[in-house]
Amino acid sequence: MSRAAEFDNGMAWHWRSRIALRRVPLLMLLLAIGMALCLPLAAQLNSANPAQKIAIRTVALPNSPVTPVSGRNWLNHVGAFLNDTSMGKTGAYGPAPPEEEIRTAPGATSWAGLAAGTFASGTIALTGADLYRLECQGCHRTDGKGVPPEINSMINPVRATSAELIRKHMEEIGAPMGSKAARELAAQSQMALVQRISHGGVHMPGFLDLNAVEIEALVAYVDQLAGVPGAEKRQIRLNEPSMRVGEHLVKATCHICHDATGPHPTPEQMLEGEIPPLSTLTRSKSLEQFVQKVMQGTPVTMGVLELRYRGRMPVFYYIRPDEAAAAYLYLSMYPPETVQVARPQTEAVANSATAKRKSSAGVVNEHK
Repeated sequence: MSRAAEFDNGMAWHWRSRIALRRVPLLMLLLAIGMALCLPLAAQLNSANPAQKIAIRTVALPNSPVTPVSGRNWLNHVGAFLNDTSMGKTGAYGPAPPEEEIRTAPGATSWAGLAAGTFASGTIALTGADLYRLECQGCHRTDGKGVPPEINSMINPVRATSAELIRKHMEEIGAPMGSKAARELAAQSQMALVQRISHGGVHMPGFLDLNAVEIEALVAYVDQLAGVPGAEKRQIRLNEPSMRVGEHLVKATCHICHDATGPHPTPEQMLEGEIPPLSTLTRSKSLEQFVQKVMQGTPVTMGVLELRYRGRMPVFYYIRPDEAAAAYLYLSMYPPETVQVARPQTEAVANSATAKRKSSAGVVNEHK
């Protein structure tokens, strides 16, 4: 090959190299643009199927004794009425209109042939999200934000248990905090959260029946609900005895409005706002009727003329049929008890609660 030919080949290689090198930044730019376009799509796919991110581990449950529900309802304690709660503000009263879809499990529409002994000795799988439904959702809603000012949001108190979120918040307000101080503050907030769940507060009932594993599962879920980093990796599944599931639902949701024991109100008293006690429900309704009442609602007889009304009890669409059945069988096998209420209640508060119940008689006509 001549020197001229070698020179020409060398120059050609040189320019091809320069062109290739110039294309590198362009290729990187195109790659970056492609990633920027794909990331939002990936985020949408992940948000549409969050279960892919959540690793739920099954843990053994300690043997916690099941105990009867007892005492007055929580509304009586705080001097409030159903309409002051999240349950009363849903506007979802039964019976449900035909166009509304009722969530039911396959084969669970009829409970007439259910063997109580077999069901009572079985187990129901619950996650922290399920415990939240049974224990907290009735007051704090699905999103945990409650219904202020009566029921406060739990989101910020839960976020305060994360050292990472504490530091981020302090930086945003211009008061940076060290890692050690943030961890100490988060630990204190965590203890306060568990204390509040166990013992309650002035306007919140305590859940002393929850064991340590159930509290761990519940806290892991509310952490996830509040957006605490890493919470999706701490989710827990429990195989709870059926009677334990019924105890959760009755004590944390039903007992908010229903007294444990007492006489069944007359139709006239029902119209004035009286709520039947838990001890009469298994005598006045069959298992199938109870499940339907909880999930779909049924008309009730009220007033001197004993007319049929829509009633004031909310429809609990988020309760599963097996959970409602567990509540009925729990009330049957562990009859509610009458005990002296340990929580002090002034006469003024009691009178206020009674006045609110009577003033709600007009509300009944809105639910016909």
